[in-house]
Amino acid sequence: MSTVLPLTTASEAVSAIQSGNRVFIHSVAQTPHVLINAMVARADSLRDVEVCHIHTEGPLPYLKEQHTASFRPNSFFIGANMRKQLNQGIGDYVPIFLSEIPLLFQRKVLPIDVALIQVSPPDAHGYCSLGPSVDVSLAAIRSAKYVIAQVNPRVPRTHGDGQIPASMLHAAVDVDEPMYEVMPGAISTEDRKIGQYVASLVDDGATLQLGIGGIPNATLAELIHHKGLGIHTEMFSDGVIDLVERGVITGEHKTVLPYRIVSAFVMGTQRVYDFIDDNPGVVMKPANYTNDTSIIRRNPKVTAINSAIEIDLTGQVCADTIGTYQYSGVGGQMDFVRGASLSEGGKPIIALPSVTSKGLSKIVPFLKEGAGVTTTRAHVHYIVTEYGIADLYGQNLRQRARALINIAHPDHREELDRQAYVRFGSL
Repeated sequence: MSTVLPLTTASEAVSAIQSGNRVFIHSVAQTPHVLINAMVARADSLRDVEVCHIHTEGPLPYLKEQHTASFRPNSFFIGANMRKQLNQGIGDYVPIFLSEIPLLFQRKVLPIDVALIQVSPPDAHGYCSLGPSVDVSLAAIRSAKYVIAQVNPRVPRTHGDGQIPASMLHAAVDVDEPMYEVMPGAISTEDRKIGQYVASLVDDGATLQLGIGGIPNATLAELIHHKGLGIHTEMFSDGVIDLVERGVITGEHKTVLPYRIVSAFVMGTQRVYDFIDDNPGVVMKPANYTNDTSIIRRNPKVTAINSAIEIDLTGQVCADTIGTYQYSGVGGQMDFVRGASLSEGGKPIIALPSVTSKGLSKIVPFLKEGAGVTTTRAHVHYIVTEYGIADLYGQNLRQRARALINIAHPDHREELDRQAYVRFGSL
């Protein structure tokens, strides 16, 4: 069966966007830059267009100061490509769990007028693939009044819930561009030590949630001798492929979709996009499935590995702000911390270096003024730095302070001791 797409030019396609519309932008590696650029080219004829999305990759020209009357960014997650502008007042941030963002669209709390997306060409049955980004995008597409797609043959066709009928597209633009790649960074000495400690907490048969970066990559590198691991996560990158090829990640012990890697989005190099292409062992699901605590907890030994910007001596975790400076977003940390803690044999882990790049302690007496609490002290379990592991679960405030001071950088322990004594008396 041949499918006739509603093909047109990018400029003609985005002419459907009107002043006052709310426009959703497809996520991460699927960020549709041809359509974004065409929309911004119309800036002089548009006013008060709200642009919303989670993490995106690449330049976002609607953030330029000269376009503030035309576009109002309203993001659910802040990446490096918009961090400076948002903190200068160009745009806004909505704090919300990743698992609940689809509900904003489905319940018409934030109804979507136009969705700008990127998809594969339709298959023989007339279905296009959302490729590596199903996340919150599927709900936005299904809720949108008008859907505009750039159709790219480089988009991997993925299994799961990320197929949409071409008939859902109101306009389509032919594009042939490489997938957006994020190269793995170097693993530091501190990351490697943290990875060793985290890996020591991972049991054979565990179901893992982890992200991208030095600590997740270092952890994965330490798991080569483990057995029967599974993946149920909001995202993954290149680091899991070696463990799949070694037979370490099998998913055989998972309760939810056993023998399959489950994720909401994928970001990395071309290697990982090739890995997920037409791979029935990888199931792409929306974030309200992957991050649903009631689903996460059904898997055995869920081991959730997340990061933080700072942690206070009672165990409050700040992972999305530096004081009042909005750095990222709430994301899915709490979804998985809670899901792991309720899983049989589960372990929620917050892993972070003991100090910042400027040598300041990340374990602090008090969170910075204006900082957000991403994970509460009632939810926190394991904290890991390059100096060891602190298990805070069931510990009182004095015990927590002592355990956290013991894994702080030695240069800061004396001051932390002093501050703890002022607050709690003798530890």
